[in-house]
Amino acid sequence: MEILDVVDENNNLTGKTEDREIVHEKGLWHREVASWIMNEKGEVLLQKRAASKKQNPNKWGLTAGHIDAGEKIEDVMHRETLEELGVNIKDFSLLEVIKVKDEHLNNKSKNNHFVYIFFTKVNYKIDDYTIQKEELSEVKYITLEELGEILKNKDDNYTFSKRDYMKQILEYLYKRREEILNM
Repeated sequence: MEILDVVDENNNLTGKTEDREIVHEKGLWHREVASWIMNEKGEVLLQKRAASKKQNPNKWGLTAGHIDAGEKIEDVMHRETLEELGVNIKDFSLLEVIKVKDEHLNNKSKNNHFVYIFFTKVNYKIDDYTIQKEELSEVKYITLEELGEILKNKDDNYTFSKRDYMKQILEYLYKRREEILNM
């Protein structure tokens, strides 16, 4: 059972908590995190969701997750990368908080949430990751140009490919890539 804080439409805590399944069933507002992990070559890490996942099985996405009730937002990305990727990343920068309304996960579920988008730079190679098999089947790095093509084509193999705010995130990643490659 995963218990989440319920927030209002302005991202204020309501003081209520609810099971994740009920949050999605009722379309209650809640908080999630997602992170762009970039390597020293300026490539970003993607992870393929396990075939057993209820939402978006076998699709590529970001390191992401729900913010548990009472959990500090700044601690969530550390927990998610440790659980899902087996690496200890603590240095994340918050890029933006985005309101996502009524994103249908399937015919029965709605995902009204605020997603906290993070960025970090790492020196990990693919072999350095130890993936959590219940959550993921593989990880890979892709170039920003490949990411741009995914967004341009609205590729259904990627969980984020049709989200409008991704163009803005891609521009940010291009800027950060230049900084990283010039270090």
